[in-house]
Amino acid sequence: MHSFHTPTLSRRAALKGASGLAIAATLPGCVTAATSPTADTGAQALLDDVAWRLLSHQPGRATSLGVDTGVHAALRGELEDASPEGRAALADTLREDLARVSGVDEGTLDPATRTSLEVVKSAYANALEGFAQPYGDVAVGSWRNAPYVVIQNVGGYLDLPRSFDSDQPLRDGADVGYYMERLAKVPAYLAGELERMRSAREMGLVAPDFLLDKAIAQMEQTIADTAEGGAWAMPLGRSDMPEAKAAVPHAVRLAQSAIAPALAAQLEELKAERAMATSDAGMWARPGGPDYYRWALKASTTTDITPDEAHELGHDTLASIHAKMEPILRSLGYTEGTAGQRMKQLSEDERFKFAEGDEGRAQIMEFIHERIDWIRGQMPRAFNRTVDAPLEVRRLPLAEEPGAPTAYGGAGSKDGSIPGKMWINLLTTDLHRKYTLPTLVHHETIPGHVWEGEYSNQLPLIRSILAFNSFSEGWALYAEQLADELGAYDDHPAWKLGYLQDAAFRACRLVVDTGMHSKRWSRAEALAFITEQTGDGADEMASEIDRYCSWPGQACGYMIGKLEILRQRERAKQALGARYDLKDFNMAVVEGGNVPLDVLAGNISRYTAGATG
Repeated sequence: MHSFHTPTLSRRAALKGASGLAIAATLPGCVTAATSPTADTGAQALLDDVAWRLLSHQPGRATSLGVDTGVHAALRGELEDASPEGRAALADTLREDLARVSGVDEGTLDPATRTSLEVVKSAYANALEGFAQPYGDVAVGSWRNAPYVVIQNVGGYLDLPRSFDSDQPLRDGADVGYYMERLAKVPAYLAGELERMRSAREMGLVAPDFLLDKAIAQMEQTIADTAEGGAWAMPLGRSDMPEAKAAVPHAVRLAQSAIAPALAAQLEELKAERAMATSDAGMWARPGGPDYYRWALKASTTTDITPDEAHELGHDTLASIHAKMEPILRSLGYTEGTAGQRMKQLSEDERFKFAEGDEGRAQIMEFIHERIDWIRGQMPRAFNRTVDAPLEVRRLPLAEEPGAPTAYGGAGSKDGSIPGKMWINLLTTDLHRKYTLPTLVHHETIPGHVWEGEYSNQLPLIRSILAFNSFSEGWALYAEQLADELGAYDDHPAWKLGYLQDAAFRACRLVVDTGMHSKRWSRAEALAFITEQTGDGADEMASEIDRYCSWPGQACGYMIGKLEILRQRERAKQALGARYDLKDFNMAVVEGGNVPLDVLAGNISRYTAGATG
C-alpha cells in the first residue's frame, strides 16, 4: 500500500487555507484584514479581478475560453509576451494576487467560494515555485511545464498556427481586424522565445539530441509552409467573409516578411543547440535538473510524492493490471508469453487494424464518431445532471503529428461558441487499433476531458482557467473505467484488453518518467521497458518517451490522479453505505471543478457529510 501527501504549499489545513496565509506573510503587497473581502460577493469580485489580471498576460486563453468579448474584446488582438520581461511581469502579478487572495477571511464564506480561493492559492504558489527555476515554461493552472522553451512539442511555431486555426473567431469585420493585429504580434512572440532559448543555452541547458532532431525537422516544415503564407493565412482564406478574403494577401506578406525570418532565427538556435547536445534523456543530466524535476513532479501530481515512491507505485500498479489482463488473454487464445508479448501478438491481428492511407483515416474518424454517439447516450446513467458537450473531432496539423501523442482533447469555450475538440494523430493509421480507440475516445471526449470541462466552464471564470494535471488526467483515466462500468466493452473482450492495456501504459509512465529523469535511464531503456510491458508499437511509444523528456513529471499525474479519485470513491461508499449513489459521487467530483488532489478530498468530505444529514 502506497501513500503520498499533498505539498505544504497546497495543503488544505482544516479547510481554512492556512498554508496560503502562511505564504502570504512572506510576500510583498499582502492586503490587511481590514481591506480584505469577507463576504461571498466581495470574494467573488476579487476572484473575478484575479482572473482578468491573469488573462491580461495570457490573452490566447481568453480567446479559447470565448470570454474576450464586450469590454474585453481587445484581448482578441493581443498576444502573450514570451520574453524574459514578460515572464517576470506575469510572476509579479501572480505574487501580488496570491497575497490578495491569501488575505481573505474565509470564515464567513460558502464552501464553493472557499474552494475557489484554495484553488487559486495552490495554482499560484506552485507556479511561483516554477518561476523560481532558472529556465523553462511554467503552466499557470495548466498542464504543460517544460524546461525547453522550443522543442518538438513546445513552442509558438506549433501552438500559434493551431490557435489561429481552431480558436480565433472570424465572425465579422472586427474579428478580421483582431486576427491581423494578433498575427502582427507573432514575430515579437517568437523573438521573446528566442531570447529565452539563448539564455538557457548559455547556462548549459540543452535538450537531448533526439528531441532537437525532431524539432529541427518540424521547424523546417513550418518555415516552408510559412514561405507560402500557409497556416497563418489559411483561416482567412477559408472564410466566406469578403473582409477575410481581402486580408489574405496582407497575412501572406506578414508571414513571409516577418514571421518566416523569426522562425529562421529559432531554427539557427536549435541547430546551435544540436551541436552541443548529448543523448542523455533525463533532467538529472541538466544544470539544476534534479531540483527542477522535484518541482515538476509536484506540479504534475499536486502531491509531494518522491521519484522513488512514484517509481515503485508504477511497478506495483502495473503488476495488478497485468493480473486482470491474464484471463481475458487466455479466453482469446493468447496463452504464451508475457502480457506485453501477447498484446503485441494481438496488435498484429488483421481484424483489429485499419486500412492504410486515407481510406483508413476515414475509417478511424467514423469509428470515433460512432463511439462518441454511444457513450453520450449512457451519461444519464452516471450523472444526475448532464451537459450538452458540443464536440468536434479533428486531425492534428501535419507539422505537429511527428512529435505529438496519439490524441488529445479538451472542452470548448466558456460561452459555448467554440466546441470541445478531440485532436487525433493520423500520421499513420498504424498508430491505432480498433481495440484501442474506444478507450481513447472515452479519455479525450466523453466522459473524459471534454465532458468534465463543460462542468468547469460553468464555474467562476478563474476556475475555468485554472486546471490541475493530476485532476484533469486522473479524471480522464477514471472516465475510461467509468465507460467500462457502463458496459462499453461488454460485447468486445479485445476492447476490454485495450482498456487494460492503456491502464498498464499509464502505470508504465510512472516507471519510465522517473526512470529517465531521476534514475538515469537512457531513452532506449525507457522505450524497451514500455514496449515490452504494454505491447504497444515502438513508433507510437517513441513519441511518448520523447514527450516525457520534454514535459518532465507530466506523465505521472495520470495514474496518481485516477488512484486518488478511486480512493475517494471508496471512502464515500464506506461513509454512506446504502445511501451511496454513483451518480451523486460523480456529480460531487465534476461540480467541484478541476482542483488539486487535497482540495478534492475536502469536496468529497462535504459531499458525504451532506448526504448523511
